[in-house]
Amino acid sequence: MAHYAFINDNNIVTQVIVGREEDDLVDGITDWETYYGEKMGERCLRTSYNTVAGVHTGGGEAYRGNYAGIGYTYDEALDAFIAPQPYPSWSLNETTYSWEAPVAYPEDGGVYVWNENKKEWEAVVVDETD
Repeated sequence: MAHYAFINDNNIVTQVIVGREEDDLVDGITDWETYYGEKMGERCLRTSYNTVAGVHTGGGEAYRGNYAGIGYTYDEALDAFIAPQPYPSWSLNETTYSWEAPVAYPEDGGVYVWNENKKEWEAVVVDETD
């Protein structure tokens, strides 16, 4: 099963579908990206459900950085799908195709949320009486 992302003129993913495998030959069609793109009137690119942060979760070859999602941007220079930037202070890691906070997430086992105003991680206080 293959997945395909449709991309508008601004390189934003508008839809992701399940489609034919690239090597499926049906009615003489050999290029499914072109076929689906012509049908939908948008550029179409294959995306891999098993690719996350530049790594194939099944141990195979990573494909286009991340599995595409609606609202993601396709970066032609990186040949990768990039999630929307979560905060203005975060920067794109061009190796993992993921956004990173300017301060590393604490590794003490706690739960934290990002505070963009302070540019820091804040501990989440859990009320154990609930």
